[in-house]
Amino acid sequence: MSLVTFSGFPRIGLKRELKRALESHWRGAISAETLLDTARLLRARHWRLAVDAGADVVPCNDFSLYDQVLDTAVLFDAIPSRYRPVFSGSALDGYFAMARGHKRDGHDLHALEMTKWFDTNYHYLVPELEAGQRFALAGDKPLAEFIEARELGHRARPVLLGPVSFLLLSKTVDGSDRLALLDALLPPYVELLGQLADAGADWVQLDEPCLVLDLDNDDRAAYRRAYAALAAARTPRLLLASYFGALGDNLALAVSLPVDGLHVDLVRASEQLDAVLDALPASFILSAGVVDGRNIWRSRPERVLLLLRKAQARLGDERLWLAPSCSLQHVPIDLEAETALDPRRRAPMAFARQKLEELRVYADALADLPEAHAALAAQQALLDTQAHAPGVVNAGVRNRLRTLSPQATLRRSAYPTRRATQSETLVLPPLPTTTIGSFPQTDALRRARADHRAGRLGDDAYDSLLKAEVERVVRFQEHVGLDVLVHGEPERNDMVEYFGEQLDGYLFTKLGWVQSYGSRCVKPPVIYGDIARPAPMTVRWSGYAQSLTDKPMKGMLTGPVTMLQWSFVRDDLPRETVCRQIALALRDEVHDLEAAGIGVIQIDEPALREGLPLRRADWLAYLAWAVECFRIAAGGVRDATQIHTHMCYSEFNDIIEAVAAMDADVISIETSRSRMELLDTFVRFRYPNGIGPGVYDIHSPRVPDAAEMLDLLHKALDVLQPEQLWINPDCGLKTRGWPEVELALGHMVASARQLRRELQLPA
Repeated sequence: MSLVTFSGFPRIGLKRELKRALESHWRGAISAETLLDTARLLRARHWRLAVDAGADVVPCNDFSLYDQVLDTAVLFDAIPSRYRPVFSGSALDGYFAMARGHKRDGHDLHALEMTKWFDTNYHYLVPELEAGQRFALAGDKPLAEFIEARELGHRARPVLLGPVSFLLLSKTVDGSDRLALLDALLPPYVELLGQLADAGADWVQLDEPCLVLDLDNDDRAAYRRAYAALAAARTPRLLLASYFGALGDNLALAVSLPVDGLHVDLVRASEQLDAVLDALPASFILSAGVVDGRNIWRSRPERVLLLLRKAQARLGDERLWLAPSCSLQHVPIDLEAETALDPRRRAPMAFARQKLEELRVYADALADLPEAHAALAAQQALLDTQAHAPGVVNAGVRNRLRTLSPQATLRRSAYPTRRATQSETLVLPPLPTTTIGSFPQTDALRRARADHRAGRLGDDAYDSLLKAEVERVVRFQEHVGLDVLVHGEPERNDMVEYFGEQLDGYLFTKLGWVQSYGSRCVKPPVIYGDIARPAPMTVRWSGYAQSLTDKPMKGMLTGPVTMLQWSFVRDDLPRETVCRQIALALRDEVHDLEAAGIGVIQIDEPALREGLPLRRADWLAYLAWAVECFRIAAGGVRDATQIHTHMCYSEFNDIIEAVAAMDADVISIETSRSRMELLDTFVRFRYPNGIGPGVYDIHSPRVPDAAEMLDLLHKALDVLQPEQLWINPDCGLKTRGWPEVELALGHMVASARQLRRELQLPA
């Protein structure tokens, strides 16, 4: 019978136990030992759940306290020198200093840069390397967790980030060649693999996700050199894992490497199966990723069985493993916990546990067990009925989209005309200051929201509390001296969920959490039907906030691409069609805000870069509809209405023309972690509109002083004109505490005023 396995599991716990333990440890409320005990408990619980669901082999070393790439850097001693004094006191403190920054005990350290993990909403920490970098096996995490799983009675396969992908996902701080470090990196890998072999590991999985990217000759040569060196050593059998797309022109490379098996993604790229089967060496096993590790819908048996029967006919059962397409860390843990969901809506869904159960049924079907065939037939029949279920099709939405004019994507005038009109209308100082949108969500505010949802706090009392919080935020911003204000978003739970709750076609879970980075978890909404906006969503609170002040108030919306990317999206329509539906709903909201007197409207698109296809040949088609959707949302407003957008933790250098084509009046971007390196692209490309490069890293508890922010602004002016420059934090402030926000924004305003004086600009 074909083996059922998987390459990774959600780490955070069904009720976000890891998040709570991490944040308690960071506050000093629990010890390191208590945190590590929580981690052990979660690993044991998840392994047992997976085996009970039908997995034959469980992965180990897929668990992380923060991020698997950071784990790899620390494992192989790729620790920048500035963090080593903290490591000397406590390895765990040093680890978290790299992840979050560190400002105590005489140390003032920035966190490592953070960016998106391929085209997912997961963020990884970018290792910093340099020419002559030394590596060493500096820990035993993979070995310890393998022994831990084995002692609990499980067949386990250690999972490691492969050496070439590790280097390609890193950055060199001195501009040297990352791959030149490969020969120094390989001995610690060999040493670790030898230890795992001695401990009894028969297989080790080496994740090489970069195999689905565009590779050059140097990259391919690095793969050959790396795996030749590993093959020459004593190691367990090696499973080479790719995911998130097709191997394509890298297939010949992958099957030529001296490994023992290959994992491929047959959800994102089912079309590659024939080529993979033709190229696969006779000694290889094939791990077939046939269940979607990134979405929450049940698989369609008519598609999956076709693939599996074809693979089984060529390989037999012993050489065929059944697996999800990628790690299950991108989906929630267990659908059975969603007791409040309408059973009709829940029926076509599958979380991590259910996906493993599906794989068990497929394995049983390949073994011709009658009950498995019956279960899959029932599943297919269920999915076939969903296209006609109530609430899925909205004829009005489809007709509106069908008759949409190209004029809908246009502003009334070109940017220079709009800029002049906005200057007269908004009357802002040079180098205007603002924030990205949200202000701290205090424990009291979260408790009040939970009490209101549960019926323990009445509507009037909750409304009064929110009004008081909005006024508090507005008065603080006036006091600190910000130029364009926000209402602070105290009524919002999440930047996607808040809007989805007010749109037709969305549904929501109670415990559908997934990890975004570290302890940051999100609960993606589920798009199951056509998207429509029954009523205004934000006008009331933005209008109320504007009534409290004479300063411009910024309306805050989440953009259509981000609403798409950060949701679990229906799989029966093209993604671009769903995105256009969302854009039309947001367009109506933009026009209602404008009619209510809101003269500045921000449409956040932090996920624009995240959605970019992994192969460059596919970029143009994606960028065309992504930019079109933003322009639909922003189109048609008056010249005096200033449209902002915000993007964070993404590289924009290679898509800057598309960003400019969005034609937002002002764009704000994350730049503080990279110390303004992201602005290098503006040397090549003269961005025409306003831009706010972030000067305050809000994902770190570290508060920079005014001089540090001023230094970043000087760097920004090396490539930007003063009339373009806005001054703002990197992102929203909801995860920060009020004391640090008050201090940081005071420093930010002070840096703006100092820069105005230096440039002899009017206050």
